[in-house]
Amino acid sequence: MDCSRSLSKTVITPHSLLLLSSFCLFANFAAAFNFSTITFDQGYTPLFSDFNIIRSDDDKTVSLLLNRYSGSGFISSEYYNYGLFSAKIKLPSNYSAGIVVAFYTSNVDVFEKNHDELDFEFLGNIRGKPWRFQTNLYGNGSTSRGREERFYVDEVPIREVIRNPAMGGDYPSKPMSLYATIWDASTWATSGGKYKVNYNFQPFVSDFTDLVLEGCTVDPIQQIPAAAAPCGRDTDALEADDINTISAEGRKAMSWFRERYMYYSYCYDLMRYPVPPPECVIVPAERHLFKDTGRLKEALKIKFGRHQKHRRRGSRRGRRDAGGAAATSF
Repeated sequence: MDCSRSLSKTVITPHSLLLLSSFCLFANFAAAFNFSTITFDQGYTPLFSDFNIIRSDDDKTVSLLLNRYSGSGFISSEYYNYGLFSAKIKLPSNYSAGIVVAFYTSNVDVFEKNHDELDFEFLGNIRGKPWRFQTNLYGNGSTSRGREERFYVDEVPIREVIRNPAMGGDYPSKPMSLYATIWDASTWATSGGKYKVNYNFQPFVSDFTDLVLEGCTVDPIQQIPAAAAPCGRDTDALEADDINTISAEGRKAMSWFRERYMYYSYCYDLMRYPVPPPECVIVPAERHLFKDTGRLKEALKIKFGRHQKHRRRGSRRGRRDAGGAAATSF
């Protein structure tokens, strides 16, 4: 399939983290779940390299550029304790090796040594090969205990982390801002750094639209609501909303997606974690697909996903590039 749009969503509540990603999905997520989209000015401010940030006339779409001079990024104007954050993202097309487009929450600017973070990172690729993406979470500065899961790159949940008391401070719990960035990660993003950003194809542009910020704004130091109204009411409403629960059909879709597209999970990386971290749920249908390094068994690696379709002998038709667009939510 040839697509360049993705929807990414993250839902953060006191008890669970739910990450959803949908590629080539053009339906209106915000309308489907009765969430209002906002303009850039209503919720965001430039983070770095203003000269590489382009806003549409109606201020509802923002484009982040990467060129040989710099990447670019923006940040939410407020910190959020819990909430839902969503955007429809168009990724750079053509040759995108070495590029990372990130949509994530973090508080590293306030808690430098014990920050929390939830990541969606879209990893570029050489021409003809699909974008990939990985998710990660850190709590209380636990960067040495990264909890990565990586996927080949629709509205389906891809990962749920239920709060486990044994996680302690590793569960993200402090107020965070929402970030969006594009940057040069030539040292690691594509095939471990084998393929670099090729600036002959610059500028690389990633568009963000259908921006949603739903949650309770909080002072990051005092950790009290920024507004007069308490957060409890907003949090209760979010936890009760359909987007915060996974239906039986949604769980089936999540299982299908993970078994088909996940190519690394820290939960199955016995070399790194002989005893899986407490939040891990070992799924036999997933486990047998992975080596003890947490990586997909070689026999299952194919160009896109792991289930190769049967082709007629002699066919020279190649598979289309699946990269291009993504939708991400927290």
